[in-house]
Amino acid sequence: MRCVLIASTAAELLFYWADAAFLRRLRSSHGGQVGRDGAARVREGSAGCVGADRESVAQGPALEDSLNTLFAPLIISCAALLEKLSDTYTCFATEGGRHLHVLHTFGDCLYIAVNGDGTQSEDDLRRTLFVLRRLVEAHCGLVTLDSHLIRKELRPADSEQRERVWSLLRGLLETYTHLREEDQSFAVEAVERLMHPQLCEQCIEFLERQVVQYINTSPERGGDEVGHAFLLVHTKLLAFYSSRNTSSIRPADLLVLILLVQDLYPSQSAEEELGPQPTAENVLPQGPKRSESIPVSGSGSHGAAEKDSDDQDTDDLSAPEVYYTPEPSPGRHSTGSESWSEGAEMLSIGEVDAADVQGPMTQVAVTLYQLLDGFLVLEKKLEEGPEVGVARSYPFLAELRQRMDKFVKKLSGQDIQLQNTWLDFKNKIFSRSEPGSSLELLQSVANVKRQLCSVYRQLFLTSAGHSLSQGLRDRTQKLMREKLLDWRDFLLVKSRRNITMVSYLEDFPGLVHFIYVDRTAGQMMAPSLSVTEKSSSELGKAPLATFIKKKVWSLITLARRYLQKGYTTLMLQDGDYCCSYFLWFENEMGYKLEVMEIPVLSDDSAPIGMLAGDYYRKLLRYYSKNHQAEVVKCYELLTVHLGIIPSELVVQQAYDLARRLWEPSRIPLL
Repeated sequence: MRCVLIASTAAELLFYWADAAFLRRLRSSHGGQVGRDGAARVREGSAGCVGADRESVAQGPALEDSLNTLFAPLIISCAALLEKLSDTYTCFATEGGRHLHVLHTFGDCLYIAVNGDGTQSEDDLRRTLFVLRRLVEAHCGLVTLDSHLIRKELRPADSEQRERVWSLLRGLLETYTHLREEDQSFAVEAVERLMHPQLCEQCIEFLERQVVQYINTSPERGGDEVGHAFLLVHTKLLAFYSSRNTSSIRPADLLVLILLVQDLYPSQSAEEELGPQPTAENVLPQGPKRSESIPVSGSGSHGAAEKDSDDQDTDDLSAPEVYYTPEPSPGRHSTGSESWSEGAEMLSIGEVDAADVQGPMTQVAVTLYQLLDGFLVLEKKLEEGPEVGVARSYPFLAELRQRMDKFVKKLSGQDIQLQNTWLDFKNKIFSRSEPGSSLELLQSVANVKRQLCSVYRQLFLTSAGHSLSQGLRDRTQKLMREKLLDWRDFLLVKSRRNITMVSYLEDFPGLVHFIYVDRTAGQMMAPSLSVTEKSSSELGKAPLATFIKKKVWSLITLARRYLQKGYTTLMLQDGDYCCSYFLWFENEMGYKLEVMEIPVLSDDSAPIGMLAGDYYRKLLRYYSKNHQAEVVKCYELLTVHLGIIPSELVVQQAYDLARRLWEPSRIPLL
């Protein structure tokens, strides 16, 4: 029994998802008047994603009313504690410990996760909340910084529009839950590459010289230009191309994009994939569905576009851009067979030009982020209680004023409210005759932030959508499909068995499984874990593979728990197996750097990972403070050995395995 919801501090429901068991209990406690909207979709083979199909259930306000009644006391008490004590509870259990509640406040929104069947721990629920927050940021961008505007985006006045937004977020949340439980890359939150250097190089060249050039030189592109293009085989990345003058995409953002694709094109079983396929000349997709044209922002602390010269190249944030994803082929629904497009997808990303604001849209997004970031810093300093005269002397304020004046001027009076709000702010902070009080200044800062968020909303969320023409998308996909048709069966099999243990058993006797993660690049390598009855691997049929999979997932959870407490090495005997975890730092040449103590995090801190937070980015910055003259890399290795292997040999094998995996992981992606 599970439920996840977002509410305002005024107890207004902004989003909810609930499984069938939770809804049944809610209906029974409210006289059977509750509808079934919001129930989970059934995903075959996914433990925990159980419920009624949203397409077949009734819609109505009764469920929202019941949820408000159920959670209002909790929400109001949280708001009261925050107001009186500036603190509140983050986790509690009810009814003899059977119902676990985890809460986290993001801005003025309270995120709540409930589990009543014991299938999820406190860490699992907290990770779900942080990932949901990430998905909201991906959907709403900078609007998440303003409590009033985010309420408008998450709860539109029109009920049909509201259901579309909630349906989109529910689908993404369920897809994430499924992938976290079934896919190793989402379990460790890192991008998994399809290891075939020759094909990867050919695909990158093809993307650049034929696909990207074909779109950018077409008269049908309508002013749009491809910034990035990449190929996926299921959740594995085959090739990625970026135009020269385009901001790079952080690995965390790429993982979000893979999640979007999987939501549109759920992976099928190996038997269905390798069945009879339509030819390349068949009818092409007819356009995007619910995840269409989602502006995905770079995931900084505010989910916005950002440039940071201190970051590594792989950690750059991309500006908000529009991702055009084609709809599945009609053959998928009419014949039950899966076309090539569901096996490997090509996404093209278009940069949108704004006719009403000078300069490219990406630069507008970067400017908006920088301005909002500056006002957030100012707001934080003002909340610490200095006098207005002291605030006027902040070093960054002069630059912030100059940038803001320039931005308002570029708008050329198109946004009078922003112009007036900015003028009011300047009068309060820069006036030497009658400066405003700190309280008035804080309110004025909040007003400027709201107007900047409003400009972002108008430009990126409510403006008419920009899209490549359907014909151009159809021809581009056909071009890609024909190019890879000969590789289709190979790639589908390769995606299921990307790396096999056979090639490692001779050199590493006793090794059962491993996961190697390059945290600087946000990429991982691991042997495939096949858990189906019909397919087999080195681990045999499903029972043994499922057993090992549970060991691996438990090790991931345990390693995160110890890493949170400051431990970078872990080794334990787990029945007939020995599990180990190592985190270390290297320079760019591959030489291991000295071990140092890492920060210990509180239990309610952001979960360790790349989707749920930016732990590894912060860890790299923390470690790099003592290595200013060189580039620092961070790596992780998780291994499962047979229990009879001595611990000294496990450590030696881990060292040798990391050396062996280091070279393949450095194959250039671009």
